[in-house]
Amino acid sequence: MKLTLGLAQFYPELGNVPANLIRHGEWLQRAAAEAIEVVLFPELSLCGYQVQDLVAEVALPIQESEQPLQPMLESTHSTGVDALVGFVLRDQRQRYYPAAAYCSAGKMLHIHRKLYLATYSMFDEARFFAAGDQIRAFDTRFGRFGALICEDFWHASPPYALWLDGADIILLQSASPSRGISEDPQFANARWIERVAQAYASLFTCFVAHVNRVGYEDGKHFGGGSFVVDPEGNVLVRGGDSAEELLKVTIDLDQIQRTRARLPLLRDERPELLLAELKRLLAHEGE
Repeated sequence: MKLTLGLAQFYPELGNVPANLIRHGEWLQRAAAEAIEVVLFPELSLCGYQVQDLVAEVALPIQESEQPLQPMLESTHSTGVDALVGFVLRDQRQRYYPAAAYCSAGKMLHIHRKLYLATYSMFDEARFFAAGDQIRAFDTRFGRFGALICEDFWHASPPYALWLDGADIILLQSASPSRGISEDPQFANARWIERVAQAYASLFTCFVAHVNRVGYEDGKHFGGGSFVVDPEGNVLVRGGDSAEELLKVTIDLDQIQRTRARLPLLRDERPELLLAELKRLLAHEGE
């Protein structure tokens, strides 16, 4: 089975959800014209990253009685293209979460709330957001996926949990500012993210698709560099570091089974051993 992915290196307009919704629909129309089946948008693609004190204004409730993502859902229905979109989710208790929604054929199949809030160096997310507390894979018409947001990926437990929960493709959104100089044309942090993705893809014998935004906000340059890695750790496509672009790559989903037959890490995994050791460590924490 083949699946054609699109990575939308998008430059959202900060704080302007209606305008960004329109542009998302345009990107899906473009994707449909290129026979792309699933498009990944970056972290907080509907509002921009540096929302800070605007968080209450850009946040969207997700309820049956009030569905501000309806234009996005309609776009997936009219184009036939699935989409992973980033936004700020507001719950009924007025808490705000960086979130990712997977939309397909006019329906919302899954919402992931960011688990780890980056609050160090140039990042200040814990001042404005609450952290999610669930890691779940979900079923799509193309198979079982998992979604993570930026800082989630720097902790081994979320991709590990998605692997155990059946995810064959891990979708990663980020809004990662460019930092550092590497030996190749990539920014140092982009190369680092790619290496981590190659390790996860190889260890968990799955595909990893990462989309990062581009553009500038509050003096920060967001460096693109989106990519897809196959279950053997090979980079299949890589985006540039500045301009908006829609990357396209067709992946062979049967490669997952071929790789796992040669390297049966999932078959031999022992989560019960890890659980027992985690309980031991937590019981003695602080001693």
